[in-house]
Amino acid sequence: MSTMRICFVGDSIIVGSGDTDFLGWPGRLSINETNQGHDITLYNMGVRGDTSEMVLARWRKECEVRLPEHINGKLVMSFGLNDTAEEINFGIRVPIEQTVYNLKNILTEASKWLPTLVISPVPIINDMQPYIFPNGIAYHYSNDRIAELNILTSNLCSELNISYLNVFDYLSNSTLWADSQRECDGVHATGNGYKILSERVSNWPAWRKWFS
Repeated sequence: MSTMRICFVGDSIIVGSGDTDFLGWPGRLSINETNQGHDITLYNMGVRGDTSEMVLARWRKECEVRLPEHINGKLVMSFGLNDTAEEINFGIRVPIEQTVYNLKNILTEASKWLPTLVISPVPIINDMQPYIFPNGIAYHYSNDRIAELNILTSNLCSELNISYLNVFDYLSNSTLWADSQRECDGVHATGNGYKILSERVSNWPAWRKWFS
């Protein structure tokens, strides 16, 4: 049996926005490991709308209070999707060069501190854009921009020797994932979608190594 505390750091996809069971993929992933006899403490540290700049400003202090030195602490990070969004009348929220810079700073520090895994951003439904908030603010997400970030993040993780799971390509070919997003808002998924994502992470060798 493995005993560990895991901070899942990211945005609304980490939170599991759209899931009426309020589990998202981290919750389902942790339940699966608990059912296999492992002792997991899950800290969901997703914040809706967060960009890499916002994560950069908060992640370390939030994780440190949850992962003291005497415990087996781990980090799972997944963000950048919001960086790629074009805010109508204002432009791209975070230029991709700045996103990569932020990612490098975060992941370099994180991987020197604790075992760290990185999950790619997810694809969205292009024909359901823009995503409009109740106050009228509109974000236009684009799979082309997300795909570019996916490649650059993969290359960065290779450079830093951090395991990276490309779920963007995998989910782009999943009709069940697309259906779950269409049942939601075109960006987030229903519980069925997050179940697909959790199963993909669960079978990832880099994740499984933590429990061997």
